[in-house]
Amino acid sequence: QVQLVESGGGLVQAGGSLRLSCAASGRTFSSYAMNWFRQAPGKKREFVAAINWSAVSTSYADSVKGRFTISRDNAKNTVYLQMNSLNPEDTAVYYCNAEAPGHDYWGQGTQVTVSS
Repeated sequence: QVQLVESGGGLVQAGGSLRLSCAASGRTFSSYAMNWFRQAPGKKREFVAAINWSAVSTSYADSVKGRFTISRDNAKNTVYLQMNSLNPEDTAVYYCNAEAPGHDYWGQGTQVTVSS
């Protein structure tokens, strides 16, 4: 069982930055691929970024490529999402996801609001 707690959301002006964190419980954090998703009001949840267990491989949605950076610290059981050059279209609830064969865990989400 893995429990995920996101933090770092808030209100920011367009062009600003935020850094989201997702703290995971459990000893097996390093065995999970970690993902960030987001869901804007009235829209489906969408993929944002992913990082494999060793942080060697990352991937991003086209909409955030070049602006967002995913990273992880397995010693701290934490995954991060650095978000730069934010725009109002990035406004959403951001969710952390831990993924492994047969396992799929989600956090409660953190709200990010970008004002124009």
